Amino acid sequence: MLDISRLDLNLLTTLDVLLAEHNVTRAAERLHLSQPAVSVHLAHLREIFNDPLLLPGPRGMRPTTRADELRQPLREALAALQQAIAPSAGFDPAQATHTWHIAASDYSSATVLLPALALLRSQAPGTRVAVHSFAPEQISRQLELAEIDLAFHVASEVSPHLHRRTLFAERYVLVGRDGHPRLKRRPTPAQFCAMEHVIVSPDGGGFRGVTDAALGALGLSRRVVLSVPSFLFLQSVVAQTDLVAMLPQRLARQCAGLRVTPAPVEVPGFEMAMFWHERVHRDPAHQWLREQIAGTLA
Repeated sequence: MLDISRLDLNLLTTLDVLLAEHNVTRAAERLHLSQPAVSVHLAHLREIFNDPLLLPGPRGMRPTTRADELRQPLREALAALQQAIAPSAGFDPAQATHTWHIAASDYSSATVLLPALALLRSQAPGTRVAVHSFAPEQISRQLELAEIDLAFHVASEVSPHLHRRTLFAERYVLVGRDGHPRLKRRPTPAQFCAMEHVIVSPDGGGFRGVTDAALGALGLSRRVVLSVPSFLFLQSVVAQTDLVAMLPQRLARQCAGLRVTPAPVEVPGFEMAMFWHERVHRDPAHQWLREQIAGTLA
């Protein structure tokens, strides 16, 4: 068996040129090496392959049978290696057939992905988007293992080791159904606390959130009577009952049949960001995707 560890790229490149030129001098000129250096390479190659490879002839050197067998496979292997290490040719969205894997909650799907979807479909019609179920604690691992390409989440809740781009700042507003008797005008803090509230608890079963922390700092508390796992269900509940909710403003704008009112207490908002791993940071296709999403939200 040939010991491939004794070969290096310089030797294989020299052999490829020698098999094309059949002449040490011309091979040295093409390789920008001295003639003695090429002769040394040829001596090493003969030892490794246990074959003379090129024999003296009346019109230069003639390849042996073993050399003829090596010629085409060697050329194809070197061409494949050159293609593998060549710089990327860039990304043409019109010709792309990528499947993008994105982790997003129902909120970020509605406020980040949905606004960008029409542009993605028109610019890259051959691509597909797969939205994965969202688990914040899994984002870093999913990105590292290439299970997802991109994730959208609150900027402060994801590992600082990931690449990120802030998309927008969000604030909370008070929402209730159209015609809600207690939302004809902005309620007082006491009126706000007396209403029955519904809250989104992504982990399930929670009855406290950032609004309750803000109220607690003022010595107040509200009546949270329903906890739901998603904003989609919350919207239906608020639209069909007298329950009210604190909803991110961008999401509230998309909801028909709801009355939006400023909250009577200052509730801290959040920054929404997209996250990606170092493995795709310089990939032209991924860069294009990130720019399209960010551009639609600018």
